Amino acid sequence: MDNKKFLTIRRDLQKTQKEIAQLLGLSLKAVQSFEQGWRNIPGHVERQMLFLLAMKRKGEKAVGNCWEIKQCPAEQRQNCPAWEFHCGHLCWFINGTICQGLPQKNWQKKIKICQKCSVFNSIFRLS
Repeated sequence: MDNKKFLTIRRDLQKTQKEIAQLLGLSLKAVQSFEQGWRNIPGHVERQMLFLLAMKRKGEKAVGNCWEIKQCPAEQRQNCPAWEFHCGHLCWFINGTICQGLPQKNWQKKIKICQKCSVFNSIFRLS
């Protein structure tokens, strides 16, 4: 996530820098540094920002289950944590999901795949 996306999400959440710092358990200085592009945004902060935005948008948009949208075969579904935990709208958030036929093992690789996915993009079309 770059500084512009971070700022866009914070504004979409209608939070001040101080409020988002409190939500993320960060210092105000860290949030300011992210938005100025002085510091890289860690993966765990990116995930939390996207999670907050997804939960806010959940009430605004009807989001289906990823396995239905992607038409995953039953065998693949049964091995996928998104299906197991009934959270097909949060598939992008959960490590180990079976995307592109293989479990994704780390956030950096997973989010690159998710950013090209119709499920992810139906939730995160950023203004």
